[in-house]
Amino acid sequence: MMDETMDLYSFELSLAGDRRPFCGVDEAGRGPLAGPVCAAAVILPSGIVIPGLDDSKKLTAKKRDELYDIICDKALSFAVAFASVEEIETLNIKGATYLAMDRAIAELDPVPALALVDGNDRNTLAVPAIKVVKGDSRCASIAAASVLAKVTRDRFMLDMDELYPQYGFAAHKGYGTAAHYAALREYGPCPIHRPTYLRKMH
Repeated sequence: MMDETMDLYSFELSLAGDRRPFCGVDEAGRGPLAGPVCAAAVILPSGIVIPGLDDSKKLTAKKRDELYDIICDKALSFAVAFASVEEIETLNIKGATYLAMDRAIAELDPVPALALVDGNDRNTLAVPAIKVVKGDSRCASIAAASVLAKVTRDRFMLDMDELYPQYGFAAHKGYGTAAHYAALREYGPCPIHRPTYLRKMH
């Protein structure tokens, strides 16, 4: 059985020189009822191994925070960008997600020759891309992007909790928990709720 740590880096090591530099891209916040979607793009130095790096969903909040600082310190380049609730409503969540991804990639220096993107949907980016199913568990740079996107969005929702404390955003980050639905029934939506996501509320 292949060592999982090496497996996280083996896909990227196989990429030919004309596809470098490449960036990993991932998002956080497709599913919540409230808040923007956040995307991150990361170019890691060739050959780097970041101990403990993994898909952000498999990590504790404390470990994500630790890795966030390490990734920002070690990356050749990284960027994080949002697409707003209004853009989600206008473009749908997939369109808004790819808008946020393009915004993050556009801030990278050097300009990547290729983007490695978690998932397999048909949306396209402004740069050549390879879609990698379960990429946040298979590619180090996508895993790094998943951590940056998740931590950045969670911190944004903590700020939103101070603005709208009645919804409990600090606890659920905008996802559709029982407590969040109860708050919506009591207070109605606030400006950062996604109207199309509330239509199926019961």
